[in-house]
Amino acid sequence: MKLYRFLSADDTSAFCHKVSEALSKGWDLYGDPTYAYDEANGVMRCGQAVTKEVDGTYSPDLKLGEQ
Repeated sequence: MKLYRFLSADDTSAFCHKVSEALSKGWDLYGDPTYAYDEANGVMRCGQAVTKEVDGTYSPDLKLGEQ
């Protein structure tokens, strides 16, 4: 089955580390990254979708970050 996650965070190195960690765990980049101003918090935010093929059956109880 293919899993999908959307990673997001403020525009800091922490976001890059979040994506790098996912890649190191076998996740693949999906699409282009996004970049938008979060007016409510006054910061720029980044986002990146990632996917991963895993064995098993999908369940909404899956902890995607642990896959």
